[in-house]
Amino acid sequence: MAPVIRKTFLQIETTLVEGGKEAATPLKLIAALAVVKNPWAGRGYVENLKPEIHEVAPVLGELLTKMIIDTVGSGEAVEAYGKSAVVGLDGEIEHGSALIHTLRFGNHYRTAVGAKSYLAFCNTRGPANAPIMIPLMDKNDEGRRSHYLTIQCAIPDAPAADEIVVALGASIGGRPHHRIGDRYQDLKELGHDVANPASV
Repeated sequence: MAPVIRKTFLQIETTLVEGGKEAATPLKLIAALAVVKNPWAGRGYVENLKPEIHEVAPVLGELLTKMIIDTVGSGEAVEAYGKSAVVGLDGEIEHGSALIHTLRFGNHYRTAVGAKSYLAFCNTRGPANAPIMIPLMDKNDEGRRSHYLTIQCAIPDAPAADEIVVALGASIGGRPHHRIGDRYQDLKELGHDVANPASV
């Protein structure tokens, strides 16, 4: 079953001044979203989600990745990235998770931007105009705190009860005036091994 995509949504946010101080390099945040019919809505409890995952997730991954790359110009330009899903009220959190927590979705983006780290993520349920949060982190260095960011947006008429909003996010740059260091300094000060930060 091919995905039924009702609309797409693109948001570009540029921060020029933060804390009353001009940013040396403006921070650009890009969100690409698709509003898709929930393929499991109205069917009751569905045990095996794989058929729809295999049919829907790759299409969304390819579409949203293209929206991001077309906007920023190249995969190299993307510094931090993330993903999100908001399920309409007739669906389960698992339905949104099914579409974004699969390599068939995320690998389109990961490959396009040449990333090594996992995609930061958020999956929630809500009504139309629900807050959509897309957490980001550096595409190659999960300890680079300057790129711990969150894109916020909403679509006034989505998700409908039988829809899912699926999103990818990107940053060009990190937080202006970031000054809390990276996690490696904390690990060093605490005497923890960088390769085993939880000391387990």
